[in-house]
Amino acid sequence: MKVLFAAVYLVLALDGTLAFTNIKTGTRRPTFCGVKVDGRTVDGEVKPANNFILVKKAGAIEQTQGGILLTGKAKVVKTQGTVVSVGPGKTHPETGAVFDMPVAAGEGVVYGKYDGTEIDIDGAKHTLIRDDDVLVKFTGDELTLDSAEVVRDAVLVYVETKESSTEGGILIAKSSKSESKPSTGKVVKVGPGRFATNGAKMEMEVKPGDFVKFRDFAGNEVEIEGEEYSVVRMADILAKF
Repeated sequence: MKVLFAAVYLVLALDGTLAFTNIKTGTRRPTFCGVKVDGRTVDGEVKPANNFILVKKAGAIEQTQGGILLTGKAKVVKTQGTVVSVGPGKTHPETGAVFDMPVAAGEGVVYGKYDGTEIDIDGAKHTLIRDDDVLVKFTGDELTLDSAEVVRDAVLVYVETKESSTEGGILIAKSSKSESKPSTGKVVKVGPGRFATNGAKMEMEVKPGDFVKFRDFAGNEVEIEGEEYSVVRMADILAKF
């Protein structure tokens, strides 16, 4: 018997399966027996529905690189975490083609600041995001350029941002400038491509090493190893050179 919980986001399968932890990854499988989900005690397995992904959220940053402790609202909440489980994938409403999910349990993901619906599972903070909300996925404990991968038709672009200065030599911080964000950069990594209506994967039109111009404010910023990158969808890339 299945009980629909939290609208279309997840399903609790009442199979009474015991929970256990993957020793290699340290990730707890999404099977629970007598645990609390948003304050409600349930027996069963937490299964995301459709193209949703259940992510265990990473802890907030409580200390700066200089060693200053952050408290309360000063803590930096990271929009990343570890994939616990994924739904079966989105079904095209006209053709019936099922689009495979781009991530798997145990992988790390970075998602948008305002994406996801929070859910508390046994006292631990989780979030449910769509597959389209994933900006970057990675393996290992830390996000690095080597381990980072983009999904679907996403493109990882390195956008060089330089401080400008007045005629008197005063540096102007990036946040102080009224001009739009840079929208030209070098392609670092590309996703495997988006799906056509029949489920076939379409080839990407750019490759690593290309320089591209994309729509203003189209990119989502991601910091990797202290450098700023933009994740841009192929549809938002205007030209390559």
